[in-house]
Amino acid sequence: MQLINFISMLLGEPAVVLAVVAALGLISLRKSANEVITGMIKTTLGFLILSGGAGLIVNALIPFSQMFQEAFHLTGIVAEDNSLVAAVSTFLGKETALIMVFAFIINLILARITPFKYVFLTGHMMWSFAGTMAIVLDQMGFKGWTVVLIGSIVEGICMVVFPAISQKTVRLVTGSDDVAFGFWGSSWITLSGWVGKLFGNKEQTTEDMKVPESLGFFRDMAIFMSIVMVIIYTITAFIAGPEIVGKLSGGKNYLIFSMLQALSFVAGVLVLLQGVRMFLGEIIPAFQGISEKIVPGAKPALDVPVFYSYAPIAVIVGFIAALIGSLLATFITRVVAPVVVLPSVIGMFFMGACAGVFGNTLGGRRGAIVAGFFLGFTWPLMVAFGYPLADVTKYGVEGLWFASPDAIIVLTLMRLIGKAFGL
Repeated sequence: MQLINFISMLLGEPAVVLAVVAALGLISLRKSANEVITGMIKTTLGFLILSGGAGLIVNALIPFSQMFQEAFHLTGIVAEDNSLVAAVSTFLGKETALIMVFAFIINLILARITPFKYVFLTGHMMWSFAGTMAIVLDQMGFKGWTVVLIGSIVEGICMVVFPAISQKTVRLVTGSDDVAFGFWGSSWITLSGWVGKLFGNKEQTTEDMKVPESLGFFRDMAIFMSIVMVIIYTITAFIAGPEIVGKLSGGKNYLIFSMLQALSFVAGVLVLLQGVRMFLGEIIPAFQGISEKIVPGAKPALDVPVFYSYAPIAVIVGFIAALIGSLLATFITRVVAPVVVLPSVIGMFFMGACAGVFGNTLGGRRGAIVAGFFLGFTWPLMVAFGYPLADVTKYGVEGLWFASPDAIIVLTLMRLIGKAFGL
């Protein structure tokens, strides 16, 4: 079991996994030791820069999320997979670790012998989905190795099927077939993009803003993001009030604090984009060795931020539209759903932003807005109506539920099949 725990911990560290993948790929291409070491280090640094940018974004969004909830007087549950799985690990930690390890092995086997040539490399997503499988199967009455067996098979299959569902759209977004989508929201983000296409014109992209010469600074992505986010943060802080924001700011002026948090968010986006460019520049050539020698034709299925660099303005457009959609959905869940789902500002950024990129590719500016709004509106409803399918309060967890759309889809199907068989 110690070996299994070590392997699961290794797979849970994406930087280590990607460094190993880069090394294997470069070695299989018969690169020199110098090139292998360089590729490993640059891949790791690129990913750590990406993660550092994501960390800056999350740290800037946490106080905004609290201001947002206070401003609109919102209470309810939060959709957050990783926190939920961590909270349940006391009960199902062993099963989660085993499912994660064996699912990855099944993923490699399926990528080798089937037409679905995708290797899922997003470690924290692998872990959260494994925890989801452990929880659902436990609630269906399965125990021990039965949970591990079924959970591993289901996750292993999902690790190739969901990237396959999104790959056509990924090719349109990236202009190549070098990477795949390794994120448990890929199907819903892709669907959102195609919904955006119905209302837009892909020739009118968010990245080609036409502004008067006197406002030429708006053409600079960083300036545009900064102005938009400062406006959003300061308005939210103003509505929440100085007393609430003062508690978050540690005594700083509440408007100055909100502006600095907004600019920190933009700084995080810029750092993240730099990390994405560096990371992709190393992992894609290295992965060619994997696809040629180990899993012929394989593509790396990567996390959601890798798509942001293809339309950075659409990232902000999609995020804002998703936030508006989620706020509307929250008020609707108060009336018609079994539980009220709070807007997950962090989730809305990472998924809504990507929906904006996909919507922009398929439907231009209007496509980005519609795609972000559609995702932001439908995702909380999915969480709210799925909530009765898994009672996490039995593990002593309050106020949390599953977040990833793909995981909720699989969870729902498993519960429906289980009920059909009396489980």
